[in-house]
Amino acid sequence: GEICAFKIHGQEMPFEAVVLNKTSGEGRLRAKSPIDCELQKEYTFIIQAYDCGSGPSGTNWKKSHKAVVHIQVKDVNEFSPAFKESVYKATVTEGKIYDSILQVEAIDEDCSPQYSQICNYEIVTTDVPFAIDRNGNIRNTEKLSYDKQHQYEIMVTAFDCGQKHATEDVLVRVNVKPVCKPGWQDWDKRIEYKPGSGSIPLFPSIHLETCDGPVSSIHTTIELQTNYIGKGCDRETYSEKSLQKLCGASSGAIDLLPSPSTTTNWTAGLVMDSNDIIFKFDGKQGAKIPDGIVPKNLTDQFTITLWMKHGPSPGLRAEKETILCNSDKTEMNRHHYALYVHNCRLVFLLRKDFDQADTFRPAEFHWKLDQICDKEWHYYIVNVEFPVVTLYMDGTTYEPYLVTNDWPIHPSHIAMQLTVGACWQGGEVTKPRFAQYFHGSLASLTIRPGKIESQKVISCLQACKEGLDINSLESLGQGIKYHFNPSQSVLVMEGDDIENINQALRKVSYINSRQFPTAGIRRLKVSSKVQCFGEDVCINIPDIDAYVMVFQANEPKITITGMDHFARPAAQFESERGVILLPDIRIVSTVTKMEHPVDLKEHDRADKPVIVEEMLHNLDFCDVLVMGAELDPDQECLELDHVELQGKHLDATNSTAGYSIYGVDSMFNYEQVLRQIRYRNWDTTATFDRKFRVKCSELNGRYMSNEFNLEVNILHSSNSNFMDHVNHMIVQPQFLQSVHHPEGSVSAVHNSVVPSVATIVIIICVSILIFVITLGVYRIRTAHQHGSADHEGSKENEMDWDDSALTITVNPMEKYEKPHQTEEESEEEDIEDEEEDTTSAESDESEEEEEDEEEEEVIVQKGDKQNGTRQAQLEWD
Repeated sequence: GEICAFKIHGQEMPFEAVVLNKTSGEGRLRAKSPIDCELQKEYTFIIQAYDCGSGPSGTNWKKSHKAVVHIQVKDVNEFSPAFKESVYKATVTEGKIYDSILQVEAIDEDCSPQYSQICNYEIVTTDVPFAIDRNGNIRNTEKLSYDKQHQYEIMVTAFDCGQKHATEDVLVRVNVKPVCKPGWQDWDKRIEYKPGSGSIPLFPSIHLETCDGPVSSIHTTIELQTNYIGKGCDRETYSEKSLQKLCGASSGAIDLLPSPSTTTNWTAGLVMDSNDIIFKFDGKQGAKIPDGIVPKNLTDQFTITLWMKHGPSPGLRAEKETILCNSDKTEMNRHHYALYVHNCRLVFLLRKDFDQADTFRPAEFHWKLDQICDKEWHYYIVNVEFPVVTLYMDGTTYEPYLVTNDWPIHPSHIAMQLTVGACWQGGEVTKPRFAQYFHGSLASLTIRPGKIESQKVISCLQACKEGLDINSLESLGQGIKYHFNPSQSVLVMEGDDIENINQALRKVSYINSRQFPTAGIRRLKVSSKVQCFGEDVCINIPDIDAYVMVFQANEPKITITGMDHFARPAAQFESERGVILLPDIRIVSTVTKMEHPVDLKEHDRADKPVIVEEMLHNLDFCDVLVMGAELDPDQECLELDHVELQGKHLDATNSTAGYSIYGVDSMFNYEQVLRQIRYRNWDTTATFDRKFRVKCSELNGRYMSNEFNLEVNILHSSNSNFMDHVNHMIVQPQFLQSVHHPEGSVSAVHNSVVPSVATIVIIICVSILIFVITLGVYRIRTAHQHGSADHEGSKENEMDWDDSALTITVNPMEKYEKPHQTEEESEEEDIEDEEEDTTSAESDESEEEEEDEEEEEVIVQKGDKQNGTRQAQLEWD
């Protein structure tokens, strides 16, 4: 009548049933081990009850019917959400709003819907233009900009429905890509150029983006815009005469617009550009060319060359604008020949003088060219071979579109006036004045009686020193066609393969071969047209606007050194060859560079000290000027054998004011020629000394040298015998200043070398002391007045006297001791006092004789630098 057991029928069920009360039959079902909902959510099994009638073998008990038990496991929120991916990535195009950029997804291992479902997602990162919905879809809340930010990184978390959030947030990377705009990529707007750096690539890593368009051909134009620099681009700014010589033009060109100077003063009143020889005419200025500069009769063959920059004429009614005019100086107002601009036409007037033939002749030649009024620089050459007149503009030939005939001019004895920038109106007005003024800029206006030069010379004269360049033409590839304009400022390239065009454009360079280029910017424009298959132009490529920044060149310092004082006997000045003025002149150019420090410390912020480097460049003139009264042509002159100028780009002019050497040539060639200039004076009685000044220039005075002064003393016959005597008596002393030796400063010791002849002379001097002192003082005073003398046995055996000190040599065998002064030494001191200078010969004894000889040479050349004050040195035979 009692219940003794409950039995569960099923496979390995983690439950057991126990009897609580046998009489009432109450029991309890319980778990034998922990139950995990995630392993099994529900269990179903059969249970039976047994009475206590069991025998020892358990066979006789009675069992109840089978009852079915159904158990559901209730879930606990023990797991956090976890994301499926460690990082999510997406790319978006700028400027668009997306409904969904990407979807993130998290999972939860809990078993119940309540705890296993993800109810919400959230963006953890603040201030980002993104939002996320319940399903994990991320969208942007505003339009993104590639320029503002290339990439966004945001952190996202997830929540299950039990509000448990993910233990680890997930990273979402959103890349912003620019809207694909066809055009050139990866180029710099500013390209820096240092003078002397040769050819530098403009766009070394450029490439073309076509946004996957089907391109069939590309046409690209690269233009270097330099029309606002100098004469349209960096050209040499030497004088026109020098340039013509450099380009191999025949001589005889007369420069009508030279730099203002003492000899060419007619351009002094004109407005001039600082760096280049460019004259600006504003319609109020004209210049009269003095008589004798241009021959009156130019014959039937002559050439006019000029640079001109001209815009449309001001005012409603265009006046004639005179470039060059030769008209009557007084009484009448006839124009004999003229070059002028009228209504954007260039007109050349040439009226021949009347001869027996009373016939019509060509008199006016007209050219109509757009370039005359385009406000840019052009090079014009008017070539006259009467009756034919040809115009070359920028090297291209133009025939006149109109030739007007006229009667010849009747001969008269009225003087003519040649003018530039306006025409002289001598007659028909109460007061002669300028008329028909020019508006614009002119440069290098020359007139040459004779024929025109070859095309090669014309090209050289107008050549740009800067332009575009291609580093290696052979590596451009087969499919690239290219073309340069004559001045190499425009390059056109064409090809059908994008990569080939990219490679070709990377090779395009800028080059400026001037040593001292005009500093400033050069604008660059790259324009491209792309053709697609079957269409004309399908992709629009924006132009590139960039610029080359050309830095200022380090300015050179030109220094002239040499012996700046010497004396010679009058006989040498009166000889047929005269005296060489500058036998050891030296011209050196140095440039100063700043060295920037590598590590900037607090106390060392400033630039490191300057580095001075020697540089080689050309000079364009050196003048040897006479200081004081000009040379008297009846008794003195400067001379130079013109054979010295042969094979050099040099010319020379001589006048009573001095000697001028000019032309673009190396400093070495200038030195060679200056060393051959001689001074002659065939009547020296009234002349005791002459002073000269040397100065040199580069680029028409843009860089000037120091002024090197030279004083020459003429010793008259009363001095000559004494000098001869001294020359035979004295041998070369060891004449030294205090010089730095490698081991340190050597103390000065009095020491001299003298032969036995001198010893005898000194003994004789002791015996007749009073006579010697009297004679010596008289001679020294005379020498001090007239300078030093040189006995020139041959060209090499010269002796230059220093008028600032006299060194007397003594016998090296006698000890020189201060306390026991002999009479001879007292006499030496007296003589030195007369000289008012105590410069002494200093050297160590025998062991330093060899060094002393070398150092003596250095001092003779560089005495100026070491003394601080001018001291001419002794040069012994």
